[in-house]
Amino acid sequence: MPLPAPFRVFSPPSSASSAAASPAGAQRSLLYGRRSPLAGALLFFSIGAVSAAVACRTGCSISHRRLPFLGVRGLSSTRMESASTTVPSIVVYVTVPNREAGKKLSHSIISEKLAACVNIVPGIESVYWWEGKVQSDTEELLIIKTRESLLDALTAHVKANHEYDVPEVIALPITGGNTKYLEWLKNSTRDN
Repeated sequence: MPLPAPFRVFSPPSSASSAAASPAGAQRSLLYGRRSPLAGALLFFSIGAVSAAVACRTGCSISHRRLPFLGVRGLSSTRMESASTTVPSIVVYVTVPNREAGKKLSHSIISEKLAACVNIVPGIESVYWWEGKVQSDTEELLIIKTRESLLDALTAHVKANHEYDVPEVIALPITGGNTKYLEWLKNSTRDN
């Protein structure tokens, strides 16, 4: 089956004998040999530039600082520091020993408006150092989305309501995302 017209330039001649059989075949072979590296490079760079431009406009981690020659900047609505309708937000990881403990802690966190959402991820296998030896336990992971300003209150709540002596509370910044979701996060949590 022959290739569509735009891709014929990039395909090699069907055989060496067909190239020698006609002047058109020889010309196509010559064209292929000379243009494919240049055409391929141009195609590669143009696809990369378009992909980078689209990624920057959609809030991807590609930064305009890395691509100054494109003149593309991320939308201010997806960047936390420049969005006026959102607040600096974080994702917090907390492990719990079982489903019941996870549900109980999640409900208390949401009831206190310390977070907008808590995901309970079952089946986490944790391997860790504790009391001088390697331990291994099946746990569940809570993924908590909240305001950065609520981290201290959330940590205190987890410590007061958790079964472990030293509960895991690890926060990661949210640097961008769906503006409507980030606005909902702000509106679903208390101020402090």
